[in-house]
Order: sequence, then C-alpha cells, then structure tokens
Amino acid sequence: MHSKTPATEESAATRGAVAIITNRHGELLLHLRDDLPAIAWPSHWSLLGGGCDPGEAPATAIVRELQEEAGLTAGSLTELFETRDEHGSGQIITFFAASWDGDETRLPLSEGVRLQFFAPEHLDILTIPPFIRNGINRHLAVRPS
Repeated sequence: MHSKTPATEESAATRGAVAIITNRHGELLLHLRDDLPAIAWPSHWSLLGGGCDPGEAPATAIVRELQEEAGLTAGSLTELFETRDEHGSGQIITFFAASWDGDETRLPLSEGVRLQFFAPEHLDILTIPPFIRNGINRHLAVRPS
C-alpha cells in the first residue's frame, strides 16, 4: 500500500512566497539567482523569497526569507495574490508587496549573485521567470501611480 501525505503537509511543502519590494522612486528590487543546476530558474532575475517550511504560512515564510536572504525587514508587507510556478518548482507562490528605501548594495546577500533596484520600464530586457514577470506585471497594472 502507498502511504499518503496529509493534504496540509503536502500543501506546505509545495508553497512559497515572494515579495515585490519597491522604493520611493517606484523601482523594484530584484535578485539575480545563482547559476546552479539544482535550483529553479538559475541565472534569472527574480524576487526575493523562497519555499515555506512544513506547517509555515506564506506570510511567515516571506518575513523569514527576506531576513535570511538579504537581512531585510520590509515595511507595509501586504499579501497580493497566488500563482503557480508551472515551469520551475511547481510550487504555489504567494506574492506580497512591500516598501523599502535603503541601499541594496549594502544588504548582506546570503543567496544569489546580486540585488538591484530596476525601474519598471527596464524590466523587459531582463531574464525573469515567466510566473514572476506575470506577477510583477499584474501588480504594476493595479498599483496607484
């Protein structure tokens, strides 16, 4: 007989969270991922975030991930929507929005290659996972100018 993982454990293991962090100029903070074959979307610009630990809510995971990956505490963290990373990890990803006005080059980056703020009009030239690009565009379409 096959043992089944309870739905709550399965859903926690297949969930993640990312944050669309903007500064006062309306620029978005992106993270250049490592070039490692074992990770989803190597060498792509993405949002800070990661997978939920078993039993961890996405809201808790994003606060933890921002702190672990970049020593970052963002203000006004707001849950936006969910989407699935169909062509990468397969996780259901919860998108959050936050603001932060610091110098990204001074953050203690512990994963990835680089952090950089980009103006929305420059995102088209970057290699960004499709589900992340779609989430950013969805957010930009409804945020106040």
